[in-house]
Amino acid sequence: LVLELNQVVIPTYGTVPDQQNLHTPEWADFEDKPDSLFFSDGQRRIDFVLVYEDETKKMTHKRSGRKQQKRKRQVYESNLINNGLQLEATRSVLDEKLIFVKVHAPWEVLCTYAEVMHIKLPLQPNDLKTRDSAFNWFSRFFRVDENIIKPEQEFFTAPFQKEHLSNFYIQDKDTFFNPATRSRIVHFILSRVEYATKNNVKKFGINKLLDTGIYKAAFPLHDSSFRHPSTDPNCPSERYLLYREWAHPKNIFKLQPLDFIRKYYGEKIGIYFAWLGFYTNMLIVAAVVGVGCFLYGCLTKDNCTWSQEVCDPNIGGNIIMCPQCDKVCTYWNLTITCESSKKLCIFDSFGTLVFAVFMGIWVTLFLEFWKRRQAELEYEWDTVEYLEQEEQVRPEYEARCTHVVMNEIIQQEEYVPYTACGKCIRMTFCASAIFFWILLIIASVIGIIVYRLSVFLVFSATLSQHINGTEAIRKYLTPQTATSVTASLISFIVIMVLNIIYEKVAILITDFELPRTQTDYENSLTTKMFLFQFVNYYSSCFYIAFFKGKFVGHPGNPVYWLGKYRNEECDPGGCLLELTTQLAIIVGGKAIWNNIQEVLLPWVKNLIGRYGAAARSEKVVPRWEQDYHLQPIGKLGLFYEYLEMVIQFGFVTLFVASFPLAPLLALINNMLEIRLDAWKLTTQFRRMVPQKAQDIGAWQPIMQGIAILAVVTNAMIIAFTSDMIPRLVYYWSFSVPPYGSHSSHTMKGYINSTLSVFNISDFKNASKPFSPWFGNQTTCRQVYRDLRYPAGHQHQYEHNIYYWHVIAAKLAFIIVMEHVIYFVNFIISYVIPDVSQKTKSKVKREKYLTQKLLHENDLKVVKKTMGNIADKIIKRVDSTFRPKAE
Repeated sequence: LVLELNQVVIPTYGTVPDQQNLHTPEWADFEDKPDSLFFSDGQRRIDFVLVYEDETKKMTHKRSGRKQQKRKRQVYESNLINNGLQLEATRSVLDEKLIFVKVHAPWEVLCTYAEVMHIKLPLQPNDLKTRDSAFNWFSRFFRVDENIIKPEQEFFTAPFQKEHLSNFYIQDKDTFFNPATRSRIVHFILSRVEYATKNNVKKFGINKLLDTGIYKAAFPLHDSSFRHPSTDPNCPSERYLLYREWAHPKNIFKLQPLDFIRKYYGEKIGIYFAWLGFYTNMLIVAAVVGVGCFLYGCLTKDNCTWSQEVCDPNIGGNIIMCPQCDKVCTYWNLTITCESSKKLCIFDSFGTLVFAVFMGIWVTLFLEFWKRRQAELEYEWDTVEYLEQEEQVRPEYEARCTHVVMNEIIQQEEYVPYTACGKCIRMTFCASAIFFWILLIIASVIGIIVYRLSVFLVFSATLSQHINGTEAIRKYLTPQTATSVTASLISFIVIMVLNIIYEKVAILITDFELPRTQTDYENSLTTKMFLFQFVNYYSSCFYIAFFKGKFVGHPGNPVYWLGKYRNEECDPGGCLLELTTQLAIIVGGKAIWNNIQEVLLPWVKNLIGRYGAAARSEKVVPRWEQDYHLQPIGKLGLFYEYLEMVIQFGFVTLFVASFPLAPLLALINNMLEIRLDAWKLTTQFRRMVPQKAQDIGAWQPIMQGIAILAVVTNAMIIAFTSDMIPRLVYYWSFSVPPYGSHSSHTMKGYINSTLSVFNISDFKNASKPFSPWFGNQTTCRQVYRDLRYPAGHQHQYEHNIYYWHVIAAKLAFIIVMEHVIYFVNFIISYVIPDVSQKTKSKVKREKYLTQKLLHENDLKVVKKTMGNIADKIIKRVDSTFRPKAE
């Protein structure tokens, strides 16, 4: 490829021509054909549009700067013409300062660069028989009407070669290269044409001209308005069809026309929507099982023995709990937590365990089946053996290339932006900056913890004035609930604010790193953004799940934060309900915020742009000018879409044991997300330059890492956050002799046996409550299940045997659950091949045809010249390439 580029592209650079030798674009007036996609002659198709501001009409004082910019632009356009492209310039209808340069690539140019870029083009129609799926009869109700968007014909393809032109399936030269391929070829040329030479270093590429403001925009055209079909009979109005059959809200339950999306926007956009649609479809199964587990919890909550004991006035009503904070908190009655214990029964049930195991297996099924689907798309979209073009150096990198070093590979001197020492300093600074921001997130989490501790004192003092209060609000608004909800809301706001700040910081850090290519830039930014957002979104959830209420001591000897704040305690039912609340607020709030932001921002910007051009309603505006006033999608457009979905994937998998409705919320959000993203692309953004992409890139290993971590987190949530293991230990061991007094296994007496007894006379002066003690009782019960010997025991306040049984059971459960799920996942990964047999057959058939068709003519020539000897050679060659009979 490099040699081909040197032969085809580099010679066109040459030397910068003199003023009199410059080629200039043709000039043409707009002919009041708003939907035309052709030059003024109506024959040559517009493959790309460049927009610049006329230097003679710019309101700037630097005349020399204007001349320099104009010179670079003229040289660039002249070199484009030297490359074989045809240019036509037209002045803007709405703003006379703007000039639109339309670019057309003739047939010879398309053929030359299709060969250079190894673009795969049709050889012959696919003749392999395909079996109809058993689900086709069902899925046809959700597919787009084939009379409106006709299915794309399948072809066997091969990398284009001009010398074998007759072997390719060419019915019409005008349609052989579709508009997306034409735009990609033209952009390839635009990115490699020179415009200046400085210090023997050539400056080239449309990206640098855009960055320096010489051009204001460069984009391929949409083929029509999204509101109505094109009036031009030669235009297929694919944008209109995509809006009506894909992006419109009425299609929310329809399958996506992926081949049509890929044809119009390219493989990179197509693979994103294919992945998002596949993920959404897989969520249907997870959502159904999750809702089933939730309903199971709702139906069985009334049979929850331990919750009944909490609400029973004869059991929970006689249990007096110790204060949850020092001095200002009072003694309280266990029945206050009756409503929260009923809610907890919904989420902390046997269904939770079933769902956690199911999701551990589901995530592997999702990733394995996606690999198969991805392999099918790689074949169908001709990216199986996609050869990445040598990527162009970023303008920011080249602009700072001032140091000369010796390249060990080519043994020549080359310019680099920094020395080895400078690179080391940059990496150290960037790593320190990332570490600092991660510490800042942890500091914000600690701040919210301090908020919880301090505000809990206030809520405890105001919401629980005395033990026997019967206010209705106290059923639902306990100090724990009030603290949890307000802290979750504040945590969500802090997360959103830090996201906005860090997004800019991450870009600044990555810019300072100065990655060489755009791929390096995106990979570096992906690592930083995901690492930050992982800590930002999940840190508060990890705290509630695995740290809150775990290191609190006991009433006579509590543990303090910062030597001042008494450590947080969980509700008597555990922290699972609080984790559920936190997840519901963050997942729901994030989905609402992101969707509003994605819809409103581009819509408002375009609305302002439309009102800014008051003459728009009075004049006929050409297609290129209508598209210019749309929003550019940006270099990292898909990056943020992937990031949003992968963070959601983490919430759906990492903490699903505490929130079985998470897949349902994600499903609803994604159904809207697909249509909102489609709506943005078809109505609010300029058409993207079509790009090739084999897969979803670095996001796949990230999801695989999340899948592995999800098994561990869900096992630990069930073991340490929920109350399932202590209940099972009590049921099977401590409810019956020798530890219990019941004759058969039962949950009766669970609450009384798991809340440790504390003698109020053992309170230290620093934590002794101000409120007086009512009644003749001399003990109170510990809020959290720390399972200690009671006051008066020879080992008082030390962990009892029940505690050690529970710890052993928790550790055993984690080990067993992890190993079972990992083993099942290993079997699934082994049984499900990454590439289906059908796809393998198609790939082999295509390779065989490529060898046969592209070399058949050469063999005929050899046969004529060599006679009988050639017959023997051909027989041997045929036997080599002919597929073996099975």
